Amino acid sequence: MELELRGKTVFVAGASRGIGFGMARGFAREGAKVALTGRGETALNEAREALVAEGIPASNLISIAGDMTRPADLAAALDATEAKLGPLHTVIANVGMSKAPLGFDVSDELWDADILQNLSGSYFLAREALKRILKHPADMRAGANIIFISSIAGVDALGTSVTYAASKAAVNHTTRALSKSVGKEGIRVNAIAPGNILFEDGVWDKNTRERPDDWNRWVRREVALRRFGKVEEIADAALFLASPRASFITGAVLVVDGGQVK
Repeated sequence: MELELRGKTVFVAGASRGIGFGMARGFAREGAKVALTGRGETALNEAREALVAEGIPASNLISIAGDMTRPADLAAALDATEAKLGPLHTVIANVGMSKAPLGFDVSDELWDADILQNLSGSYFLAREALKRILKHPADMRAGANIIFISSIAGVDALGTSVTYAASKAAVNHTTRALSKSVGKEGIRVNAIAPGNILFEDGVWDKNTRERPDDWNRWVRREVALRRFGKVEEIADAALFLASPRASFITGAVLVVDGGQVK
């Protein structure tokens, strides 16, 4: 299937590793121009160099370090992306972490930190991106879209921290609300809710190395396809949602979890 993403400008937050890097690689392989962003400058530069080593033209890639929960950093990164790569086509808010413990006894500080990281940072990015996209003429912004990376923890109660679950559920609702707000401008807003994705140095990599038998039994019991997901499977979902092949899809939360959510 021709996805028609060649030459499009794609901004990926959290792009130095894991799902974010997988999405950046997927778009770059389709011929898109990709901005890799996140906090760690060294890791981002290494990610960019890895893509160049795979044959991606260096002129199609930039890396921009900054705190993606700070609107000023977001604005600067988005401006730099448009200045170097052209008008934004797809902006991906790939944020997902929790420092809070399980259970109800979560401090105010940890609650605020998780909500800022997972919900507010994602919304700030979408808001700043939409400001810029809407400045472009209608023909230039045709097909522009926002993709939030949510989680199945925001779809069902799965035993994660309350702050993580609440923030991801709020991301899902934000997706739907924003899609109603900007749909009249031809801009689409969707979310992907990944299940348990296995990649090097990720949470599931650590868990399965420490207790392989326990977690392999668990995944066979809880997931219909009886395995962990791959980064490439989330990237493929993002490529589809960003493309004209998904031109009538907005406000959707696409669950990609191998059949875990009941």
